Amino acid sequence: MNDTTTLAGAEDNLIRKTEIIISGVLRGGVLLSIGVILVGVVYGYVLPLLGHAAGSTFPDTLPGVIAGLEAGRPMAIISAGLLILVATPVIRVAVSIAAFAIESDRTYVLITALVLAILLVSIFGIGANVGKAATTSMPGSTFADFVFIALSSMFAGFVGALAGLGGGVFIVPILTLVFRVPFASAIGASIVSVIATSSGAAAAYVRDRMTNLRVGMFLEIATTIGAICGALVSSMLNDTVLFVVFGIILLVSAIPLVMRLGEELPQGVQNHPWATRLRLPGTYTDRRTQREVPYSVAHVPAGFGMMYVAGLVSGLLGIGSGTFKVLAMDTAMRLPMKVSTTTSNFMIGVTAAASAGIFFQRGDIDPMIAAPVALGVLAGSMLGAKTLNHLSNVHLKKIFVPMIVLVACSMLARGAGWL
Repeated sequence: MNDTTTLAGAEDNLIRKTEIIISGVLRGGVLLSIGVILVGVVYGYVLPLLGHAAGSTFPDTLPGVIAGLEAGRPMAIISAGLLILVATPVIRVAVSIAAFAIESDRTYVLITALVLAILLVSIFGIGANVGKAATTSMPGSTFADFVFIALSSMFAGFVGALAGLGGGVFIVPILTLVFRVPFASAIGASIVSVIATSSGAAAAYVRDRMTNLRVGMFLEIATTIGAICGALVSSMLNDTVLFVVFGIILLVSAIPLVMRLGEELPQGVQNHPWATRLRLPGTYTDRRTQREVPYSVAHVPAGFGMMYVAGLVSGLLGIGSGTFKVLAMDTAMRLPMKVSTTTSNFMIGVTAAASAGIFFQRGDIDPMIAAPVALGVLAGSMLGAKTLNHLSNVHLKKIFVPMIVLVACSMLARGAGWL
């Protein structure tokens, strides 16, 4: 009995070490990214005291960013900060391989290595060979525009961290309707906002042991493949039809969640055989009730299939597709709402990174738009992560359901040409 307890304690210590390593990578990437972006902002806006951004073009390749850094161009410095942010979930996946190796978990070393391979193929294979878009920056972009975009983005990050959405669904309307940003650049900034939300919030969620790392890593196989497919065909499909179809799917998918709105924890859930084999069931510490909550994982194949669709939506529309991820984990796999939203936040950054390389090298990520979005969303997501700990699963559902309806209605409105 003592030997069993000792082994269980040793395994728990190894898992805790894995979580601390991954949380540290996310936190370090976020802080470094913020620092570099702020250096570029100070250099380009504050020191000259001109009020306008220096230069009207921005580098959209890694050699271009490096050359710009050597020349001391503010746009290149800001772009470098954004690239660090985009690289953070990729580095997190790479570090996770070593972390799972520390646990001697060969299954997840292989799963995580597969996710990393998909990401690298997307960024350095597919992304390096995509066609260029017309690179246009915001004309007359002032420091005031920068500040207003950042403040507007804080709300998106806050709600995204609470509901596991990613915030992109708010970013695109804000940028296109309020700031008159071109749609392609708004989508590019939205992808960056998703990575910012994920990295900012997930660092806290992993540290607090609310995220199911194994569920996240396994499902990332489906989401990354879906995101690559979505990014590749995004310029070939009719946006109107896509928005209408996905808006209707969201409304229909929300029905089971509404019917269980008062359910604090899933009841009568039986582990799927894959869940047992892949060690997906887990526990989390509920700070509100001060107790450990164990949970099971059902219908793994259905959840995996829904995750591919979530990735596809992310690549197509640049919205993070956190709604689909949370729905997959809550309604199909029957995870507690807190685990669904925190694991969704953990995953959306990797999903977005799979398509971000394509958007960046196509010229759709304008640093003068994406940088204030990233800073605002990061601040909001960190505040949201602290707030979630004090909410119940029922309260989270009451926040999430209206968000689903809002997302669905905004999609339908954009499909109808009203937004």
